[in-house]
Amino acid sequence: MAVPATGQAAPTPTPTSTEAAPQQSKPVAIPTPATDPQGSTPVIDDKDFNAALPKLSNDINAPLEPIPQEAPFTPQTAATPPASTVPPVTPAPNVAPGTLPPVAEPPAELAQPLPPLDPNVKPNDVADTVADKAAEVRYDTAVVGLDKLGLEGSFKSLSSLKKGGGKAANKAMVSARAREDEALAIRLMKAQGYYDGSAISTIEPVPTDKTRLRVTVNATPGPLYRFGTVTIDSGPVVPTDLIVKNLNLNPGDPIEADRVQGAEANVSLQLGQTGYPFSRLGTRDILLDDKTFTGDYTLPVDLGPRSRFGDVVVTGRPFNAKHVRVLRRFKPGDLYDTRLTDDLRKALVATSMYSTVSVAPVDTGRNNPDGTRIVDIAVDQTIGKTRSVSGTAGYSTGQGFRAEGTFTARNAFPPEGAFVGTLIGGTQEQGASVTFRRSNWLQRDRTLTLSLAAGHSNYDAFNANTIQLIGRVSYDSTPIWQKKFTYYYGFELTGTNETAYDFATMDRQRGTYFIAALPVMGQFDTSDDLLNPTRGYRVKLSLSPETSVRGAARPYLRSLAEASAYYPVSTSLVLAGRVRVGSIVGIERDDLAPSRRYYGGGGGSVRGYGYQRLGPFDPNGDPVGGRSLNEFALEARYRFGNFGIVPFLDGGNSYASSMPKFNDWRLGAGIGGRFYTNFGPIRIDVATPLNRRPGDSRIALYISIGQAF
Repeated sequence: MAVPATGQAAPTPTPTSTEAAPQQSKPVAIPTPATDPQGSTPVIDDKDFNAALPKLSNDINAPLEPIPQEAPFTPQTAATPPASTVPPVTPAPNVAPGTLPPVAEPPAELAQPLPPLDPNVKPNDVADTVADKAAEVRYDTAVVGLDKLGLEGSFKSLSSLKKGGGKAANKAMVSARAREDEALAIRLMKAQGYYDGSAISTIEPVPTDKTRLRVTVNATPGPLYRFGTVTIDSGPVVPTDLIVKNLNLNPGDPIEADRVQGAEANVSLQLGQTGYPFSRLGTRDILLDDKTFTGDYTLPVDLGPRSRFGDVVVTGRPFNAKHVRVLRRFKPGDLYDTRLTDDLRKALVATSMYSTVSVAPVDTGRNNPDGTRIVDIAVDQTIGKTRSVSGTAGYSTGQGFRAEGTFTARNAFPPEGAFVGTLIGGTQEQGASVTFRRSNWLQRDRTLTLSLAAGHSNYDAFNANTIQLIGRVSYDSTPIWQKKFTYYYGFELTGTNETAYDFATMDRQRGTYFIAALPVMGQFDTSDDLLNPTRGYRVKLSLSPETSVRGAARPYLRSLAEASAYYPVSTSLVLAGRVRVGSIVGIERDDLAPSRRYYGGGGGSVRGYGYQRLGPFDPNGDPVGGRSLNEFALEARYRFGNFGIVPFLDGGNSYASSMPKFNDWRLGAGIGGRFYTNFGPIRIDVATPLNRRPGDSRIALYISIGQAF
C-alpha cells in the first residue's frame, strides 16, 4: 500500500492473529521528498518495505539475532546534473580563476583606537544604580483565613514576608517569600488538626500606589480532623492507668500537634518520676481517614524495668562517693524518681567545683525481693578551676567609697573545705580577714564557718579598732538552689577599742570592750530571686544574747525583725515594701559599745540621710546611736529591657529608749536607676531628705550591687 504524498498516516489495519506479523505491516508515514513536488510517485511500495523488515520470532526467550555485517561504505562520485539545471557562475571582475575576491578596506574611523575611559567613572556605577532601583521594591502583606483559628499571631511571627520588612530586591524575591508563607500557613493549619488545609498567595499592585505591591496569603483550613481511636502499645505498667491518665488523648479530641507533643512529653516525664528510668517512647503513628475526617493514633512505649535506687558510683575528681552521698536526697531502696537525680546534679553544680559533671542511672541487672530492678547512680565528674578572685565596690554619701577584694580556694581542704582571704579598703573602713569554710558539712546545704578578722572604722558615730573571732553554722540559699527557710547560729568573740561620747564629762572618751555573743537568725523566703525579687515575701528574725565586759559584765539581748514583700503589677512594674524594727534590752545605752548600738540612715536604711545620722546626737552634732530602731521603705521598680527606673520613699529613726516610739520619723525620697546584668542589678540611687535638719545634705548618692531590699 502506498503512503499518500500528503504525509498523513494511513489507517492502521486490524490484526487478525496474536502473532507479531501485524507489527510488520503497520504503515509508517514518510514525508514526500522535495524532489517530487507533485507527490504522485511513492518512494517505496508496501511489498518492498515489508520485505526489508527483519523476521520476528514468537518466542520471547529466544536469543537475539546477530547483527549482519555491512559492507564498508564507499563514497561514490556524485552524478553531474544536466547542464540545463546548473546556473552559470559569473566570475568576479578582475579576479583570476581559482582565486578569492579581494576584501574591501574598512572605513578610516573604524581603524582609529578607542578613546581612554574617564578615570572618575567606576565600572560598577551602572550596576549599582540598577541594584538600587531593584532594591526599591516595596510590598504590603495580608493574611486571610487564619484569624478564625487563632493562628494569625503565629503566622506573623514566622512569616518570611514579615521578616523581610516590606522590602525586597525584586519581584522574584517577593514571590519566593510568598511561596514560603504558603507552606507556613499549611504547616500551622496541620498543627491545629486541619490536614486538608491549603494556601495560595496573590501579588498585585496597590491601586493607590503603583510602586508598591500587595501580597495576600489566602488560607483555607478545610475540615477539622479528630482522634478516631487512641491505642497505647506497651507492657503492663504500675499503676495500670499511669500512661492513659497522663497522656489524656481521647477519641473525638482535635488532633493538635502541640497537645500531642505535650501529652507525650508528660508521659515520658511521669514514667521517669514513678520508677521507670529506662522508658522510651517510640514513634507515634496517626492514620488519617479523609472520608470520616478522623485519625487513629498509636503510641508504642518501651517501659524497661521498674526500678529502685541503689548506691552511688563515682568516677573522676573532686569528690569521693562518701561526700556525694551527703548531697543526695534519696536512700537506697526508694522508688526511682528523675527529680531526685536532677536534684543531685544541681547540688553538685552548686559547689562550683566542676568543669563538667553528669548524673545518670545505671542498670545493675540485679533485682530487689519485690521484683523491681536495682539501679545505681553514676556520677562522672571533671574538676574545674577551684581558685578565684572577686571584688565589689560601692559609694554612698556619709560612708564614702568602699571596695572589697576576695581570694577563694574552694577545695583547699577536701572535700569542699575553702580558704577565703578578704581585704577591705575605703575612705572610712579598712580591714582584713581569713576564713575557713566547710560547705555541705555533715549535711547537705549546711555550712561551717570560722573567721578571724581585724579592722579599723572611722565614722562620725565612733572610731574603732576591732578584732573578732566568729564561728557559725548556717543553712543558706544559693543562686542555683534558693530555699524557703534558712538559718544560722554561732558565736562571736570581739575585742574593740572605741571612742564614745561621755555625757558625764561632756567629752569623747576611748574605751576597750570585750563582747561575747551567741547570734541566731531564721528567715522564711517565698521570693523568686535572691538579688532581684519580683514576687513573694520574706520574713526575718535575728536574736543575739550578748554580754559586754568593761569592768563588769553586762548581759543584754539584741533583736531585729524585718519583713519585705514584692507584688508584680505587670511584667515591667513591681511594687516593693519593707519594714524593720529593732530593740536592745537589758543594758543602758552608754554601757553599750558604740559599734553595737542601732543607727539609722544610709543606703541600706533611710536614703536621703547620711550613714548612721538618724537618732540621738551629742552636743557636737555627732550621732551617738540608740537602743531601738524602726524603718520602712516603698519602691516602684519599673524595668524596660536591661534598664530600670525606681522612685522610692523611705522613713524611720532610731531612739535612745529600748523600744521604738514610732514617732519623729525622718522621710527621704528619691529616684534610682538600675542596670540589670546576669549576676544581679547595679543600683544607683539619688535621694533627698524631706524634713531636713540643720547639717543634713540636700542630696545623697548610693551606688551598689543588688536591690535595696
